[in-house]
Amino acid sequence: MSNQPTDSTVPFTSIHRVQADGVTVFYREAGPADAPVVLLLHGFPTSSFQYRNLIPRLADRYRVIAPDLAGFGFTVVPPARNYVYNFENLSRTLEAFTDVLNLKRYAMYIFDYGAPTGLRLAMWHPERVTAIISQNGNAYEEGLGEGPWAPLRAYWKQPSAVIRDQIKGRMSLDGVRDAYFQGVPDVSRIEPETYWLDAALLGQPGMMDLQVDLKLDYKANLERYPLYQQYLRRHRPPLLAIWGKNDTFFIPPGAEAFKRDVPDATVKFLNAGHFALETNLEDIASAILEMPE
Repeated sequence: MSNQPTDSTVPFTSIHRVQADGVTVFYREAGPADAPVVLLLHGFPTSSFQYRNLIPRLADRYRVIAPDLAGFGFTVVPPARNYVYNFENLSRTLEAFTDVLNLKRYAMYIFDYGAPTGLRLAMWHPERVTAIISQNGNAYEEGLGEGPWAPLRAYWKQPSAVIRDQIKGRMSLDGVRDAYFQGVPDVSRIEPETYWLDAALLGQPGMMDLQVDLKLDYKANLERYPLYQQYLRRHRPPLLAIWGKNDTFFIPPGAEAFKRDVPDATVKFLNAGHFALETNLEDIASAILEMPE
């Protein structure tokens, strides 16, 4: 997308809030206002905080924008909004956010939940998408690890309170920390603020039930995978799939599958887990900056 930045000054990241779709969307932004836009879309159970270190790496050349999705981070959904937490609505709120900011062209970094929300946005507005960077952001059945998805598949087959409680159990501090540590060769590289913040936000009243409902809606994403793939085949955006190869949630075949629909896609694997940005920041930043315009 550009050469490496030459200015050693670290760009300043500002925080903002804007009204979109009846929601107060919190977002982080850095870089020149007239520069090409990179939209950073987080996953579960994170927020724009996960991009705190990547944003300044890109902001010398790009206008970098990282929103918190509805139900995450510091975005506020008023109770009177009667918001239904599913991926379709998260994507519609994201669409409204881009419209309020008048974002007409942007590259997208999609991770985890950021993949189904971002790919919906790309399907609705293909003319806006200049490139896609998928970091463990899945769009293929073969990218789903068997073990971590077993409780959800069981629930989809036969809903039960027991399985709901089992899914909630993964949202404790220990559960969140385990997800960050999984597949990481050196866990001392994981900043504790990451999983402590995620766990604290998950611990807010009613948040775990909200998040379980959203997880259970993930089945709708699997049903839409053929539509995401059709979008990729038809429009073939420049695409980088850069993957923590030790991820058990979204496994390496999901990265390789992108080349089926975008033959010119670049696929790179890192010796990292699901949250590869926490341990391999420079590898990921360099790969993005090396993408052609």
